[in-house]
Amino acid sequence: MTAVRPAAVAGSFYPADPGALQRQLAAFLAAARPAAGTIPADASPKAIIAPHAGYVYSGPVAAAAYARLAPGRGRISRVILIGPSHRVAFRGLALGSAEAWTTPLGPVPIDREAVQALARLPGVGMLDAAHAQEHSLEVHVPFLQTVLGEFRLVPVVAGESPPEAVAALLDAVWGGPETAIVISTDLSHYLDYAGCRAVDRATVAAIERLDPQGLGRDSACGRVGVGGLLLTAARRGMTISTLDVRNSGDTAGPRDRVVGYGAWALWEPDPGRLAPVLIGLARDSIRHGLTCGAPVPVPAGRPAELDRPGAAFVTLKRDGTLRGCIGSPTAWRPLGEDVADNAFKAAFRDPRFPPVAAAEAAGLAVSVSLLTAPAPMLFADEAGLLAQLRPRFDGLIIEDQGRRALFLPAVWEQLPDPRRFLEQLKLKAGLAAAHWSPGFRASRFQAVEMTE
Repeated sequence: MTAVRPAAVAGSFYPADPGALQRQLAAFLAAARPAAGTIPADASPKAIIAPHAGYVYSGPVAAAAYARLAPGRGRISRVILIGPSHRVAFRGLALGSAEAWTTPLGPVPIDREAVQALARLPGVGMLDAAHAQEHSLEVHVPFLQTVLGEFRLVPVVAGESPPEAVAALLDAVWGGPETAIVISTDLSHYLDYAGCRAVDRATVAAIERLDPQGLGRDSACGRVGVGGLLLTAARRGMTISTLDVRNSGDTAGPRDRVVGYGAWALWEPDPGRLAPVLIGLARDSIRHGLTCGAPVPVPAGRPAELDRPGAAFVTLKRDGTLRGCIGSPTAWRPLGEDVADNAFKAAFRDPRFPPVAAAEAAGLAVSVSLLTAPAPMLFADEAGLLAQLRPRFDGLIIEDQGRRALFLPAVWEQLPDPRRFLEQLKLKAGLAAAHWSPGFRASRFQAVEMTE
């Protein structure tokens, strides 16, 4: 591929004239349906799912998602765009060698550093032929240019690939508020109007419950990308909102043979709102343990998030020195119960320290880290594992020979070198620093640390 990937479907899927394209996009966005539910209309989502047909057919539905993304203008500087392959059959996830993509609205630079990092993942490779004529990615770029202005693009064409591979790719480039994710898919194809609506209702239900297994081969052409996002979203406790579901019979076509379209937005949880609640609960549990010898019961009237499964670590420090740390690597009980119990154990049951005394309890600094679900990592050897680790971002769990150990992302502060980080984690697990075997397994997670 040349340094610039030119527009391949301008003039067919959307207008080639810049002025006409701008007017059409402005009309779609102005008519977009308002945000529904409890998510603020001005809250930019982390990820959207949107269709990729010709604009006259799917543009109004896609606009419902892009109108939600618009508040991220000036903050979102990178977009991960994943869509299905329609012209080239292959297995895995395909990157391209272009330095930029161009549309009638101008060029968009490619984040080459991210592309090169992703190319090292198992099941990910370079395949320019998959990008050259693919419309499932290109039709989104003018929408992104309109709502975001300047940004860098990471385009990925999905062939046959398991949801875990897509989830691993997304985890590798998840980033923070500067990164947005766009998954491209249409829904059912070429059914009559009633049949399309029936099939799409089942697809909508699967997407709303974050269930990649509920997506059949005929329910969504972009099911590979959608499935990977749903898997990641479930692990991260994300909230999803259905923004619009229609088909070509509703927009610009006959009703005897239609294609379905849907738009969704996904938001990450807001830990800041829960911080005072969870830290207060941890302190209450320590005080309760001093007098009653047991964790505090989770109080009534708590936020609903405390009743949902959650995984948390509670860390205690005194004068900047660790005084106790106990947690759950996976969510297996309600978050409120997990925090209360782990706070009690960090204070009184951490085998590395004596139980906290009443005289020192008030001087403890308490922090609570909420963990995403561990995502299994795919690698062939230790070098492949080390290449995927992101210092200061990834927490890591390793398992081998019946031994297991975990480091929170905060440990990068003391061990910033990935090789040293892994060696120390092996020692924590009771393995040799140089240990490796074919059965070595690793999973990574992220954590949001809440401090007083």
